[in-house]
Amino acid sequence: MKMKKYNAPSIAEAMKLIRAELGDDAVILNSKVVVNKKFFGLVKKKSFEVVAGIDKVDARPAFPPLQDLQSLKPIMQAAAPTVVKEVEQTTSKKASIEEESAMTSELKKEIADLKSIMQSLHRQSIQSKYPDELLRLIDYLKQQELNEELITQISDELFVHIENIDTIDFNDLQVATERILEKQLRGVAIGGVSDDRKYINVLGPTGVGKTTTIAKMAARAVLEKKKKVGFITTDTYRIAAIEQLKTYAGLLQVPIEIVYSSEDYKAAIEKFAHLDLVFIDTAGRNYKEARYIEDLQRLIDFGDEVQTFLVLSLTSKEHDLDTIIKQFNQIHVEKFIFTKLDETNSIGTMFNLMIKYKKGLAYYTNGQEVPEDIEEPSLEKLFKLFFQGEFK
Repeated sequence: MKMKKYNAPSIAEAMKLIRAELGDDAVILNSKVVVNKKFFGLVKKKSFEVVAGIDKVDARPAFPPLQDLQSLKPIMQAAAPTVVKEVEQTTSKKASIEEESAMTSELKKEIADLKSIMQSLHRQSIQSKYPDELLRLIDYLKQQELNEELITQISDELFVHIENIDTIDFNDLQVATERILEKQLRGVAIGGVSDDRKYINVLGPTGVGKTTTIAKMAARAVLEKKKKVGFITTDTYRIAAIEQLKTYAGLLQVPIEIVYSSEDYKAAIEKFAHLDLVFIDTAGRNYKEARYIEDLQRLIDFGDEVQTFLVLSLTSKEHDLDTIIKQFNQIHVEKFIFTKLDETNSIGTMFNLMIKYKKGLAYYTNGQEVPEDIEEPSLEKLFKLFFQGEFK
């Protein structure tokens, strides 16, 4: 990326310099107010320092410029004067529309850039007043990859809270942060499998550890709650997945049914009528594609007697998790299960997604051992987990 620093007496002047040199595709990377002292500090002059950048791309036009058509004009006039006239009219109209569109687009971009810079300057102005303890907390929240909007809300609320306090205790800031997060999570269900519904659908993309998670949940139900459980698997795409669940079924001495069609599914449900809980393992697919969601809906019952959990890996990018969750909008997903906690140092994604989608949390897993490496959460456990890093 090509980057350059610009100094100008106003934001508008800085924008003109950037556009003239880097073009419309330039991106504002940073901005701040600079105060220059002159004449032994008696006169102060304020300016704006803006850092902008642009990716170096070999931009080659997909089509020849309109002026190149002029070279064809004599031939076209000799061959078909009427066609030439129509082409000229169309070209003139197109150029007018393109010019108007370009002006509108440029104006919108300039307004958006100015708004972004003003927000950045406003945020820097506020943060310059923050005490060190609050800045340290904000850095920690960023390390945990908490949503930027949420961090801003927390920091602003805490700043108002501590503005008139002489001594700031970091533990007090932590407790206040927990209260703000708790308020954001109000109405979101936290806790594992509910005994009032018999069937537990476990959904999720490939590679998140779904089958192992099901085994952990079932093992706890058998060993701790003395429940009669069974397995249904619809994951007929991978032989290894079937064999893995069969192994767990053998260790727990519980029945298992393999389902290939909706008729097989209904038969398995009838066969397991006497059991307390039935765990349903679904195929791990690329659920960014809507057709796999439709296949699930045709195969499995998502009625009132069903609890549906969506398994997501904390090692995945939040943007990708967003895409997966949105694809499941057609299905009532009750709670999330987050896996691979032991493979990451940040868990802000858990809070971000729970708050954004108002979905509860059933479990999180922190290893491969069955049934040990799974936790049924509470808010107290989540906050302890969130603030266990070295930040004091």
